[in-house]
Amino acid sequence: MKLETGLCLGYYPGVVGRIVALHGEYYHEHWGFDVTFETQVASELSEFVARFDPNRDGLWTVLPDRQFAGAIAIDGHKAETEGARLRWFIVAPHCHGKGLGSVLIDQALGFCRSRGFARVYLWTFRGLVSAARLYESRGFRLTEEHSVAQWGGLIAEQKFELDL
Repeated sequence: MKLETGLCLGYYPGVVGRIVALHGEYYHEHWGFDVTFETQVASELSEFVARFDPNRDGLWTVLPDRQFAGAIAIDGHKAETEGARLRWFIVAPHCHGKGLGSVLIDQALGFCRSRGFARVYLWTFRGLVSAARLYESRGFRLTEEHSVAQWGGLIAEQKFELDL
């Protein structure tokens, strides 16, 4: 369903592939991530879409000029116990600085509030400075950080949390 803001709500044919491709290409080019990253995104995103429940889960893409430019999801299947998980948040590099990330994250957080979720969390890694600034501007706080060997390298994995 197309929204007035240029957002598209929910699944549509090809969206899983577009989200996976953008993640795979961006994180390989900018961070050197290997095939294990792209296959993890593909596997987990496919699982999410297959069990999608619109009462607890959200998926939004941004399509300026009808071209896929980014996505975000809220996985609410453990919202009662762990919190809702913000996932697959990405904006295509040619669209950075245009406010699309803000539109996506505000849509996702609005959804969480409308569902009465008490907490939202996400996992990321140190170095994504613009994304971290965006999370912090919405009230997220860094609650965990540790080094982990994955995706072909060593990263400082970070957990951000927001109490709603």
